[in-house]
Amino acid sequence: MKKKRTKQILRIILLLGTVVSLQFVPWPLVKAWIRPLPDTIQELANEALDMGFDGIILYVDEGDKEPAYYSAGWKNREKKIPADPHSLFKIASVGKLYNAVAVAKLVRDGRLSLDRTLADYLPELKGRIENAGKITLKMMVQHRSGIPNYTDSPNYWMAPKENDKEKLDLVLDLPANFKPGEDYEYSNTNYLLLAKIMDRILGYDHFQFIKENILMPLNLQHTFGSIHDVDINEVMSGYYVGYDSDLKTDDIGSMLATAEDLGKFIRALNDGSVFNDEKEQEIYSSIYRYEHTGLIPGYQTIAKYHKDLDTVVIQFTNTVDFEGYNWNLSEIEYNRVVEILRNKKGS
Repeated sequence: MKKKRTKQILRIILLLGTVVSLQFVPWPLVKAWIRPLPDTIQELANEALDMGFDGIILYVDEGDKEPAYYSAGWKNREKKIPADPHSLFKIASVGKLYNAVAVAKLVRDGRLSLDRTLADYLPELKGRIENAGKITLKMMVQHRSGIPNYTDSPNYWMAPKENDKEKLDLVLDLPANFKPGEDYEYSNTNYLLLAKIMDRILGYDHFQFIKENILMPLNLQHTFGSIHDVDINEVMSGYYVGYDSDLKTDDIGSMLATAEDLGKFIRALNDGSVFNDEKEQEIYSSIYRYEHTGLIPGYQTIAKYHKDLDTVVIQFTNTVDFEGYNWNLSEIEYNRVVEILRNKKGS
């Protein structure tokens, strides 16, 4: 009798636990996962609007076919301008790929060394950034420096800094998050400092080096280093849930590109044609990755090459929320695009 009552109590506890847990289930994500997979990518793009996105752009390069472009929703919600697959988009952290390639090229040319330290290149930061004399260039490229991330500063995205000095000031004199090389932590400060180092050793803006040594050889005419270098009407609007203003004019240091330009760069990065020789590619392979994502207020980017399909898929979505659901939904959407492509290959 006692055992029976114990089992009943356990069932009640489990039932109560299930009811409580159901209150915290991320139902928008569950709904996105379980909905039937459509037959075409355009149908999938259209469904993105039901998931809370104002607009979406997809670029698919299957290698043996002409690239395909898809879009749905709005390029500009207020003016009711439909999404244009050839719009410029703020690619946020995906820009780190271009900077890492630039570092590899400068190392190959002997103008940078992966083993030299932050203090070697920027001696004025010795004593202002902990372990500056031990943090190597390679550690910064790989996010193994321990330098705090300036975008993790309290309420950073409420009022983002518009110049590098203000951004760097947020982390000067702070303790390191870990000893150099002993852990990994993604930090935008690493790439801010790499940009400063490249500017100093080049004697001019590092994006000019990127333009001359990466963009021009690949004929990428729709990739830019700043919002100030573009016709603002060509930029896709960006939105933050609960905030009415269009975020496209905000200058937070992001590169901009069309999905096509970014897709061509991702293919060149993966097939090696962005590099001048095997040694340069070998250096790059030893320091950084071949795909990336990007997330800033109003803009989400996923840029990957899928080797088994010989396919590049670029996805832009222009709505971000505080809870992070939109980022998770964008990943679900992207994975479903790849699933459709795999199904087509298998049929």
